[in-house]
Parts: sequence; C-alpha cells; structure tokens
Amino acid sequence: MNFRNDKAIYLQLADYFYENILTHSFKPDERIPSVRDLAIDTEVNPNTVMRTYKHLQDNNIIYNKRGIGYFVSDDAYKITHEMKKEEFINEQLPEFFKTLSYLNIKFSEIEQLYQNYLKSEKNENK
Repeated sequence: MNFRNDKAIYLQLADYFYENILTHSFKPDERIPSVRDLAIDTEVNPNTVMRTYKHLQDNNIIYNKRGIGYFVSDDAYKITHEMKKEEFINEQLPEFFKTLSYLNIKFSEIEQLYQNYLKSEKNENK
C-alpha cells in the first residue's frame, strides 16, 4: 500500500476498509484480516493497525468476536456511506466548486465527463 504524507496512516488504512465496504468487497459479518496479517501485508506497525481497528470499532464499522477476530458490522455499508458522503460534501466539494469557478467550468461539462466515466467503468466491469 502506498501511503500519502497528508493523512495519518491509520486513517488511510480506514479508507481502505471504507472503499472495500462501499464496493461490497467486504460484506456484513465477514471476517477481516487479523491485526498481525494486515500489519504484515501493508508493512506498518501492528499498533497502527490496532489504532485503525479501534477507529473502525468506535464508528461501528467493525466488531470484535473475542478470540476469533474482527468482523464487518451489519450496518457498515449504511454508516460508511453516510459518513463518507458527509465528508465529501463538507470537505471535498467546496474545493471542487472553487476550482470550477476559477476555471470557469460549467456543470454541463462536468456532467458529460461523469457520463463518460460511468460508461468506461461499466465497460471495464464486463
């Protein structure tokens, strides 16, 4: 995993889980990698993974079955969707709008680009 310098590693690991939940790669009640396995796979300190798992537990995204491991919660998709949507609207969208304004880009241009993106995604998933 390639980590960026602008965000804490444990939050980048959490984003990995959010993405997998939103794309339905991780399903409710599915076991996720152990702290040790994820630390090895991502080449980070197990304490960092543990911090990620605590963050995800605090947000009711995962839960722990003592002695068995961590699992995706039943409401993980709904919670993640709402949380990431709110984050996008409050943090990324204002910057996006500012850039549109500076560059005088119309919504019709954005809509066409988005439609092209959706078509290419659909073709890639065939």
